[in-house]
Amino acid sequence: MSNSNQFLCGRYHLDLTRPHVMGIVNVTPDSFSDGGRYASSQLALEHAMQLVAAGADILDIGGESTRPNAVPVSLDEELSRVIPVIERLAKEVDVPLSIDTYKPQVMREAVNAGAAIINDVRGLQEPGAMEVAAEGNAGVCLMHMKGVPQTMQQDPVYEDVVQEVKSFLLERMQATLAAGITAERIVLDPGFGFGKRTVHNIALLNALPELLELGRPLLVGLSRKSVLGQIIGSDVDQRLHASLAASVISAMKGGRIVRVHDVKATVDALKVVNAVINA
Repeated sequence: MSNSNQFLCGRYHLDLTRPHVMGIVNVTPDSFSDGGRYASSQLALEHAMQLVAAGADILDIGGESTRPNAVPVSLDEELSRVIPVIERLAKEVDVPLSIDTYKPQVMREAVNAGAAIINDVRGLQEPGAMEVAAEGNAGVCLMHMKGVPQTMQQDPVYEDVVQEVKSFLLERMQATLAAGITAERIVLDPGFGFGKRTVHNIALLNALPELLELGRPLLVGLSRKSVLGQIIGSDVDQRLHASLAASVISAMKGGRIVRVHDVKATVDALKVVNAVINA
């Protein structure tokens, strides 16, 4: 049985006994949250360096928005956005770099450029994705999504959201193991906001301890998401406090990587969580 808090990704060996903070670097003009503020390589690099200085344990770099109704991006465009950023960051920071993509070609180029984690919203289901992930020693994050970004929020329905997500993650984890990727290289993501209404997201957040029964660390991405806006009635740029609450709840319920926009505030909040957990 694998040590469920160890995460091997590239040359990094992360001990997720302490919750880790993954900082979001969107090299996109149409992100739901930062709306293109870091769309150029230079701006994305500067932002990434600031996140590391603020305490980010991991950087997640994405070149194609996966927000609801997002427009798909061509392979060449996505590569041109993310590869220069990963190449530079690999030389300048000493934290694992994650590539947020579902395209096998982008995975391969990103890992060659220095990415240590493949973060795939489609759970390595695209043709060729599993084979690319198995080629090297990058860690993988397998996420649940119902539908595709263009339509996923159009009235998603579940009989039992927790059991459906758990079954999907188990199936993807078994497929990944069968491809030769060791358990220590796998983290799982319930996919908050990806084909889920508020009631589904809250059920999954409450059920994180049950999802931990799968034996691998959980990544939670709730930062600034619409579910928080629906709860507090605020626009995306007014969701810091709600995002911090979500990160704290996630960590207290067993989440081991929180993917966030507001790194410094989250790092401080999780220091309090760690003090309580380790008391």
